[in-house]
Amino acid sequence: MYFKQFLDERCGCASYLIASRQSHEAAIIDPSIAIEEYETLLAQRGFHLRYAIDTHIHADHVSGARRLVAKHGGDLCLHEAAQVAYPFRPLHDGEELALGQLRLRVLHTPGHRPELVSILVVNPERSPEPSMVLTGDSLLVGDVGRPDFGGGDAAAQYESLTRLLRLPDWVAVFPGHFEGPCGKGMCGRPSTTIGFERLFNPLARLERIPFIDHLSEAVPARPLNISAIEATNRGLVDRPWAMLASNPAVDEISLDELESRDPDAILLDVREPVEYASGHVPGAVNLPQADLADRLDELPRDHPVFLICQGGYRSLRAAQFLKQMGFAQVLSVAGGTAAWAEAGKPLGRGEVDDRATRVIETEWAHAGGSTP
Repeated sequence: MYFKQFLDERCGCASYLIASRQSHEAAIIDPSIAIEEYETLLAQRGFHLRYAIDTHIHADHVSGARRLVAKHGGDLCLHEAAQVAYPFRPLHDGEELALGQLRLRVLHTPGHRPELVSILVVNPERSPEPSMVLTGDSLLVGDVGRPDFGGGDAAAQYESLTRLLRLPDWVAVFPGHFEGPCGKGMCGRPSTTIGFERLFNPLARLERIPFIDHLSEAVPARPLNISAIEATNRGLVDRPWAMLASNPAVDEISLDELESRDPDAILLDVREPVEYASGHVPGAVNLPQADLADRLDELPRDHPVFLICQGGYRSLRAAQFLKQMGFAQVLSVAGGTAAWAEAGKPLGRGEVDDRATRVIETEWAHAGGSTP
């Protein structure tokens, strides 16, 4: 067997290539849109693609599975419950995919999303028992995948976690994430074992009701451009550029500079609507980072755009994305809304109008600019 883990430092995602050294057949699990690294390895090793498997419909990065299959053949695989607009080979719970002498056994582990599967890797020539499991976003190192993406369910997540933890202690766990917004308690390691997680994953020690309550508590904000990325992975739109693929430098501005900003500038609050409603810098327009790629046409490209969030991280990444998309005058507010409130400055309150174009145009006009 040949096995390789690929780590994407920008989005905290992991993907995998598994191959039979006997048949030279390969499977790539949860590939990123940057398929060149897989192609290089396939060519170097003389492997040919048999399967491209997405453990679920991803919401924080664009999948490269369709690109791989289009260029190299093989089957595009998703669980039978996946709702996408393109053909795929449906996977069923308990099914085994042959990969030379290897067997890839499908476990349906919903919770993070309804179609999520884990992949058990079995090498019968060495053992009838699995040696590793690729868990997607079901079991993470020190955590589980959050269930608030696309129809997730905390109760189903508990059942899936329980099922995975029944595997033998020695089974190595390779998750779909090692950091990022998918789980707030991930420790950063890219792999673990079933035995270690059973003993030391805090969620593994919870009974059903406390587990569900824990996952139902307030969760982190939706990831950058989740709306466009998920729709792309479903085949409903084609926006692979919605991923943040670079790290351009972004200048920060202080609170004093924010107060004296150019009247032609627009101030975007990229937090969630509930956060915005609880308190925002007066004059800020709410455009959640989750929807930024879908609403680029609403933003002026010939005037300054200031971005603000709660503490500065989301606004920085959103600003990097806008720079990646050609916006020249983009700045992030240092310290964010939290620093503004701590400084005793006034806060606006109230719900945001979802008719975003009208809101942005109105607020911008009030600030002294003309409509974009």
